[in-house]
Amino acid sequence: MGNSIVLAEFQSPGDLLNAAKSVHDAGIKHFETYSPFPIHGMDDAMGLGQSKLGWIVLMGGLTGLSAGFALQTWVSTSAYKIVYSGKPLFSYQAFVPVTFEIMILFSSFAAVFGMFALNKLPEWYHKIFNSVEINKATDDGFFLSIDATDENEKAAIHLLEKIGGKSIKVIR
Repeated sequence: MGNSIVLAEFQSPGDLLNAAKSVHDAGIKHFETYSPFPIHGMDDAMGLGQSKLGWIVLMGGLTGLSAGFALQTWVSTSAYKIVYSGKPLFSYQAFVPVTFEIMILFSSFAAVFGMFALNKLPEWYHKIFNSVEINKATDDGFFLSIDATDENEKAAIHLLEKIGGKSIKVIR
C-alpha cells in the first residue's frame, strides 16, 4: 500500500481552472496544478488561503528592529561610554540608519528561509518527475495531479475523467 499520483492533462488554462474548482469542490485537498504561466484565480479555485510569508517577514523585521536598537543602546550606554561633542550617551536619533538596515537584513533572511520552509524545500526528488508528459508544463501543457492512496486511486481517475482530463496517468 503506497501513495501514487494521478496526473491528467487539460486543453487550456480555462479548462485547468474549472478542473481545479471541481476537484476542490469534490473535497480533495492534496492536489496540484501545473501550467507554463500563472493563471489568474487559480489560488481561489484550489481553495488556498493567504500566505503566511508576510507574517514571517514581519516577525523577522521586528526582530531585526529590536535587536539593532538594543545592541546600539547597550553599546552606547554600557559597553563603550564615549561622549561625542557633549551629546548624551543615549542619543537614539543616531541609531535610526543602522536599526533600519538591520531590520531590512532580518526581513530578507526571514523571507528567504520562510519561503524555503513553506515550500518544503529543498525537496530533491518528487514522483511527478517520473512522468515524461509533465515536461510539457514548461511550454504548452496544463496539468492537474491528485495525491492518491491505493484506496482512492480509482475514484481520482474517475473524477478526472468526469471533469474532462485527457491522458490520465498513474505515477508510482
